Amino acid sequence: MKPKILIIGSSNIDLVATLSHLPAPGETVGNASLAQANGGKGANQAVAAARLGGNVTFVTCLGADSNGEMLKRQFAAEGIDVSHVRLVEEQPTGTAMIFVSEEGENCIAVIPGANGCLTKEVIDGADALFDEAEYALFQLETPLDAVVYAIEKACSRGVKVILNPAPATRLPEEVFRNIYLITPNETEASLLTGRQISCVEDADAAAGILMAKGVKNVIITLGSDGSYVRTDSIARQVPARKVTPRDTTAAGDTFNGALTVALSEGRPILDAVNFATAASAISVTRTGAQPSVPYRDEIVE
Repeated sequence: MKPKILIIGSSNIDLVATLSHLPAPGETVGNASLAQANGGKGANQAVAAARLGGNVTFVTCLGADSNGEMLKRQFAAEGIDVSHVRLVEEQPTGTAMIFVSEEGENCIAVIPGANGCLTKEVIDGADALFDEAEYALFQLETPLDAVVYAIEKACSRGVKVILNPAPATRLPEEVFRNIYLITPNETEASLLTGRQISCVEDADAAAGILMAKGVKNVIITLGSDGSYVRTDSIARQVPARKVTPRDTTAAGDTFNGALTVALSEGRPILDAVNFATAASAISVTRTGAQPSVPYRDEIVE
């Protein structure tokens, strides 16, 4: 039996506008094209982990509406255990408004909707899952107090906690000691440590600060410069794969899903990062969040 991966987080419907360039404040950019795709950081990571061979259970809240029912069916079709996916009456399924430029850069506004219903009570309702999981992967698009609560619960049961601290927000200091691996990007790492990151030396210093707070392992993603890995015995930059980007939406989520799968298979951390780097490189050559996530055979190629 494959090790169990527990993913707790957000689900959204993404409305994606592709345009010549991202608008400046007050600017209207015409001639955009519009597409709809499935998204949400938690859902993206769950789909990525499932497509890449992980044994995934996903805990999320969806609206009891057509979008929520559609998402739940599609999660199940991906091979994800949806026994703890909740449909709630009080809020619609979450929505994200995404602008993507021709260069592949994006900016995103999120309307949380049902994601705000992922509370401590929902976490307690999934209590048995923490005894089954080897790894638990979290993000920050759902209520922070519930995320912190779930991280503490996972750690107390011996589950290895991976936190992708996105969107960027400050965290209570006590949460860091419960984290096996944290995966911020440059902006998120700067917010969490107070150290601006403009080079590898800055990334190393920021990683050191996070480890001093109690985090066991750190991977700081650096966009086109790859990522920086810091553990008790490793301090190394892993280069990115060189591709022509079309849309960077969900690249980080693909990286985190792939990384968790590789670690759950017992791969050393640098091998896991190389696997995740290949997965995210493929994802940025495609448009949309979950539509861009590759399958296992593509990574092998």
